This record gives sequence, C-alpha cells and structure tokens, in this order.
Amino acid sequence: MMSQIALPTAESFALFVIIILASIVIWDAFWLTKQKRDVPNFGELPGGGYAWASEGAHEVIRQWGNLFSMAAMMSLPWALISLSKTPIIYGIIWDCLLAFHIIYLLVPKRYAVTSTHLFADGQRYEWSRLKLAKKQPKRRIMLLRKGWGIFGPLPLGGNYHDLDLAKHAIARFYQNDESSE
Repeated sequence: MMSQIALPTAESFALFVIIILASIVIWDAFWLTKQKRDVPNFGELPGGGYAWASEGAHEVIRQWGNLFSMAAMMSLPWALISLSKTPIIYGIIWDCLLAFHIIYLLVPKRYAVTSTHLFADGQRYEWSRLKLAKKQPKRRIMLLRKGWGIFGPLPLGGNYHDLDLAKHAIARFYQNDESSE
C-alpha cells in the first residue's frame, strides 16, 4: 500500500515563493548600490580603460527581454490564485516585488572596462571569464560569461559614442591578453 504524501498548503508555498523573490530583489538592490563606488568617474581611465554611464532608454534596449519576462511573471500567479484559493495578498506582494525589480532593471547603470576587469551591474568580471559574442547587436555590447550556457549573456548599455570607445578598449585588452599567453 502506498503512503500519502502531504503537500504544503497553498499559503505556505506562496510565502516560500515570496521569500525567494524578495531575496532576489534585495540582492539585486545591493549590487545596484555598489556601482557608484566601483565606477566613481567617467571617461578615459589609466591604462587605456574607459568608464561610462547609460540612461534609462539604453537600459530598456539592454533589458528588453527581461522586461517582457517580468511582465509575464507578473500575470502568472493570478490564474493560480483563484484555483488554489491562495489569499490575494500574495499576488499583490508578488507583483510589487517584480515592479521593484523592473525599476532596478531600468535605473541607469555605470560601466567600466579596465585592463583586468569589466565593471557592470555593481559586479566585477575578469576578462578571462568573459568573451565577446560573435554576433554583436547594433545598440549594445554583448559579452558572454564562460560556463553559463544560455544564462551567460551580459549586455552593456550606453550611447553610441560610449559603446564605441568601450569596444575599442575591450579589443585592446583582449589583444594584450592573447599576446601575453
């Protein structure tokens, strides 16, 4: 005879999912606050690097796929709430957290390329862990994080002039890295 498996209640599962989403939103907010400390100035940097900032419109171009995903995720729980008899407050909290996340996606970002690292989204990436995508979009720079598979794209936003200067700096750093090996 098979024993029955006790599933968690809809409310306890909703709370669990809200806690996970809140953790992600807080984590992203933390990284967003670091970017001014990591990239305090803009323009040419010592050693041939370059630092720049994007604007909200550049971040829309950079994050368009994530924005559509967030919109889909905001609508997702509403059909399940009525079916599972989950209190509506969990759907409201879910949508509020995702709205904060959308705001974070659209906040102008600070970027910098140095001879050793890329600074993006409040994080520092070593060049050895990144590679340029073979096909570059027109209004972004697309880097790929090695070993991340489909989750690896790391687009950089900004105006055409800043992206052009950053592309040249990145190309110099990759050339220097290849010649030193």
